[in-house]
Amino acid sequence: MRVLLFTGKGGVGKTTAAAATALRCADAGLRTMVLSTDPAHSLGDAFDLELGSIGVPVAERLWGQQLDAQQRMEESWGEIQAYLMDVFDWAGVDAIEAEELAVFPGLDEVFSLADIKTHATSDQWDVLVVDCAPTAETIRLLSLPDILSWYMERIFPVGRRVNKVLSPVLARMTSLPVARDNVFAASQRFYERLDGVREILTDAEVTSVRLVVNPERMVIAEARRTYTYVSLFGYRVDAVIANRLLPEAVNDPWFDQWKRLHAGHLVAIEEGFAPLPVLRAELAADELVGLEALRAFGEGLYAGRDAASRLHRGEPPRVRREGVRREGVRRDNGDGGYVVSFDLPFVGHDDIEVGRRGDELLVRVGPHRRAMVLPDSLRRRRVREATLRDGRLDVMFDSVPSG
Repeated sequence: MRVLLFTGKGGVGKTTAAAATALRCADAGLRTMVLSTDPAHSLGDAFDLELGSIGVPVAERLWGQQLDAQQRMEESWGEIQAYLMDVFDWAGVDAIEAEELAVFPGLDEVFSLADIKTHATSDQWDVLVVDCAPTAETIRLLSLPDILSWYMERIFPVGRRVNKVLSPVLARMTSLPVARDNVFAASQRFYERLDGVREILTDAEVTSVRLVVNPERMVIAEARRTYTYVSLFGYRVDAVIANRLLPEAVNDPWFDQWKRLHAGHLVAIEEGFAPLPVLRAELAADELVGLEALRAFGEGLYAGRDAASRLHRGEPPRVRREGVRREGVRRDNGDGGYVVSFDLPFVGHDDIEVGRRGDELLVRVGPHRRAMVLPDSLRRRRVREATLRDGRLDVMFDSVPSG
């Protein structure tokens, strides 16, 4: 099973790249599902077909689906939404406003994760291609498994126990609707639909992220930030797609400056994202709509490559035992402690914070933070230092447990 996630700044052509990749996989004989998690769906437009929340056949061995958040909410969020609407009604909130407030921001991403897990664990497909939302929403999507896991493991059980103790008291003191156990049970079932999705998405043999960029300074800068943030959460990028490059056949002098700019930006992409492979796609002479246009685009993009294969083997966050140097010889005898390493490309010392809280290692890059649960071997060891060098963060732990 392979899962390919396509993301990029809005308008760079990620939907075209995802659709063409899915079609190429299907043409290669692989049972393929292409799924759009972008609220502003355009996947159906790319195929020139009507897609819905249930997968429909697009071509031989290829099916397509566009997430319907409203339908997923009714299926998965009904009991929770009903309770929240009772609370808002008690507070005097208008019924229509209460219905809107009962749908939390970010639920689209949660439902998307549930659909990804369903397809990835099904025996129906060999490849799942995901046309993600623009980069900010994608980063939120990929950070959700960590956040939900942290909440369900630490806060949810406490809240459920407290509710059982306090709800009889509150029922006698106030008319405020109190969450019954069925509401907590619904939340538990909702989370269980997502349980294991992080393991799927961070398994480098299964899942790869592909970044789509145009030869524009702001687009490249955003792609660099995206690469950093997805690496922070343990996801592996295996390729960059440089889309809408001016063809060599364009020789009108008016385009000379644009061609020079594109050439410079392409060099920046290839050097900046190295050693990732950079797949090139020229600016099309016509709209890329329909199977034949997408098939031609995919053929040019992959140029003989297997679209479903792992195009680059990056390394996930890992723990290793450090040796010590004695008389100039490095000895891996355990005296040197442990190191947790992260690949964090394009990040500077001023952009990163490292901390420790209980059994978690906290790493913050810009506005995003990852709480990595430490293995048992490190939980009683003190963080000695952290170094950032050549896009790799190394956090060193003492060799001897404290206390």
